[in-house]
Amino acid sequence: MRITSDLFVSALLRRVFAAGGYGAVLRKGAEQAGAIHIRRRDRLGLETLYGPAPQSFAMDDREDGAGDERLFEERLSGVDAEAVYAALAREMRFDPDAWVVELECDDVAGLVALAGVERVSTPADDLFRRR
Repeated sequence: MRITSDLFVSALLRRVFAAGGYGAVLRKGAEQAGAIHIRRRDRLGLETLYGPAPQSFAMDDREDGAGDERLFEERLSGVDAEAVYAALAREMRFDPDAWVVELECDDVAGLVALAGVERVSTPADDLFRRR
């Protein structure tokens, strides 16, 4: 069972703040199941956009519950803010219930699961797993 979008975003922001980064909700979407887009800004001012990974990357048949987590894929990387804004505007026309979260941190690999990238487990991850 997947957690709600509202709870996921709240937990993501707490993890970012705990790691010394900054995060804010730019657009609040549907609380239960809105798609989440992550806009990450690096120290040079360039941005990376992450969006929900296609369902073909989901692993719902895993017994340990790892298939229930949200997977993200990198949509744009190392681009200026205007390119990210344009991509998000297209997404919002397609899905008006989507969330947009902006993060200022070095990397999101330890914060969210990226499709095709092996995630390193942390003790906090065990708190969200079903047993």
